[in-house]
Amino acid sequence: MNRVEIETKLNEGRNWLLAKYEALSDEQLRRPLTQSEHDPENEWTALDHLAHLALIEGNFNAMVRRHFAGSANPVGLLNDDLGEPRTRDQIMAIVHAQTEEWQVAHHDDSFSEVVALTAAERGATLRLLAELSDGQLEEVLPGAPWADGTVGAVLGTNADHGRMHWKWLEEAGL
Repeated sequence: MNRVEIETKLNEGRNWLLAKYEALSDEQLRRPLTQSEHDPENEWTALDHLAHLALIEGNFNAMVRRHFAGSANPVGLLNDDLGEPRTRDQIMAIVHAQTEEWQVAHHDDSFSEVVALTAAERGATLRLLAELSDGQLEEVLPGAPWADGTVGAVLGTNADHGRMHWKWLEEAGL
């Protein structure tokens, strides 16, 4: 995936998702729709799903930056601090706990605040994309299970992530 393809995918994905969310009523934005993967007593709203995208996009950006800073474990999920491999269950428990903390922190944000939150992260992604050379975009991000594992594809995955969450919302009855 080249720079133009990545940027186009990110911009078109964001525009598509914003149009979908903008068409929702406040009741649709705030109605509980999906059960938390961390706490079954907690239900996520459509707006929670949108806010979640900012967390993950920021995490992906941090992974890429750690990679280019020389980290041996830039993704930081597959192995613990001692270098021991984690099980899939351990990895998912970490991911679900982090996303739950984020969801709770942003649950009462307004639609405008969540859009601003996701815009800030998308802006950070576009700035990072501009900083990287074509060769860097083609480098493999060690431990990245997303797309083909290259830096560019991982950054582009942020657009796919929004579409995936939208699909889940539709399946939940949005």
